[in-house]
Amino acid sequence: MTLAVVTLAAGKGSRMKSDLPKVLHPLAGQPMLAHVLASAAQLGEAKQHVVIGHGAEKVREQIRGFDVSWAMQTEQKGTGHAVAQAMPEVDSEATVLVLYGDVPLIQTDTLQKLLDETHQGQNLALLTVELADPSGYGRIVRDAADNIQAIVEHKDATAEQHQIREVNTGILAVSARLLNEWLPKLSANNAQGEYYLTDIIAMAVDHGVAVRAIHPHNEYEVQGVNDRLQLAELERVFQRQQADELMRQGVSLADPARIDIRGSLTVGADVRIDVGCVFEGDVTLADGVHIGPYCVIKNAVVGAATQVESHSLIDQANVAADCTVGPFARLRPGAELADGAKVGNFCEVKKAVIGPGSKVNHLTYIGDAEIGANANIGAGTITCNYDGVNKFKTEIGDNAFIGSNSSLVAPVKVGADATVAAGSVVTKEVADGELAVARGKQRNVSGWQRPVKK
Repeated sequence: MTLAVVTLAAGKGSRMKSDLPKVLHPLAGQPMLAHVLASAAQLGEAKQHVVIGHGAEKVREQIRGFDVSWAMQTEQKGTGHAVAQAMPEVDSEATVLVLYGDVPLIQTDTLQKLLDETHQGQNLALLTVELADPSGYGRIVRDAADNIQAIVEHKDATAEQHQIREVNTGILAVSARLLNEWLPKLSANNAQGEYYLTDIIAMAVDHGVAVRAIHPHNEYEVQGVNDRLQLAELERVFQRQQADELMRQGVSLADPARIDIRGSLTVGADVRIDVGCVFEGDVTLADGVHIGPYCVIKNAVVGAATQVESHSLIDQANVAADCTVGPFARLRPGAELADGAKVGNFCEVKKAVIGPGSKVNHLTYIGDAEIGANANIGAGTITCNYDGVNKFKTEIGDNAFIGSNSSLVAPVKVGADATVAAGSVVTKEVADGELAVARGKQRNVSGWQRPVKK
């Protein structure tokens, strides 16, 4: 039997106090809906259907990388009505798994166990959970033999039913054939005036269809997000999971509560990460890397034994082994540091190669440049790579020495073993071994009278 996953994502989420559709609010750098779709995508040959409504175009634009069939719910008439909007595109012989775009931490193995309970669509399977405080949730009503009889929404429940702690998560699996039979029979005769999907439980009982329930491994799997407080809670749950996994892999974290991973972080042995660091996209840290506090690393590779000092930003850059970066350094896209290179405090490197053993230590901008091995770039040096329209390249040879506060006006080349005197503005090629002095002649004026206030 084929599998169809129907994810409900049409709600506005008014309690988020935002113009952004609720399911697009990010958790670990990805929209909540993307987390749900990613979990469902691991179920195998599942056809994914997403019901959208509020901000539909924004949802379509931002949810990429998934093969999704979109369905529109133009009026918010409840969960039963929402599922019905997707059914015309669902294979009538499929098993249907209903998920929610604002329940982002549902795990694939939990969903698989739920599907197993349907026994190829013969049963209706529910995901339920027992809560210490079930207020606001639909209660699972069982008979004396412990068989599920119905789900009663909180506003429709009796005082006795309010004492029930087992509640509905909304996640269920049932055959499309039964859904197509039951959904048209739903009634909006309830406190909310909506078509509840949960009413199909009583229909299943009436038709002799067994209703089976399982619990998730962890309560957070079924926690929905209705406001920013709940989103923040789940963010910390997710990040702690990532931190725990890193520590199992041998990473030393100064504080596992103060790390954020918004993508994929691959680590070698003996990696150390200090507090407040953020990793985005695909990041690789090789053996012995040390990341100082409050660094941000995006889509980058950091080589073995490299030290990244505090408050540094590495974005789409490659850093080889035994390098030193920072503190307060910025490596922009296209920056490449060879083995043993150093980029120090308040330096910026963009689309440039820093050769083996070369040093760019202080208050320097290197853009669109290629620096050879063992060169020294003095404090305050800049490569003037932009004329307001086009970018130009600067080349600096092996063992070159660039004096402090120099400006290298590209396109320009400084040869191997060449020296540029401090304070020079270099506009012409400097050959191998030459000294370039390009600055105004100093003139000292005797008897100079300083201005005084009138």
